Amino acid sequence: MNKEEFKAKANQTIDEVSAKINEFKAKKESTKDDVKSKYEETLKDLETKKADLKAKYSELENATDDKWEDVKNAFSSAADSFKEGFSKIASLF
Repeated sequence: MNKEEFKAKANQTIDEVSAKINEFKAKKESTKDDVKSKYEETLKDLETKKADLKAKYSELENATDDKWEDVKNAFSSAADSFKEGFSKIASLF
């Protein structure tokens, strides 16, 4: 995958992450009281990870050829951390 393709995929990932977070926010009211605080804590963590992902994307856009692989791997790692967070919040239902 070349740089432009990866950037497009990365941007799509950010859009998907934002949509998923909004979906979880909408479901927050239907969570049981005993897990609501954990749910809110996990949502906050996902928002922090989203901000980190956006920062990594900014680095990705400005990466020079010699830094490209490092920045690409950092973005991929940050995106993978969302999968863990999404699984964590989904398990609260």
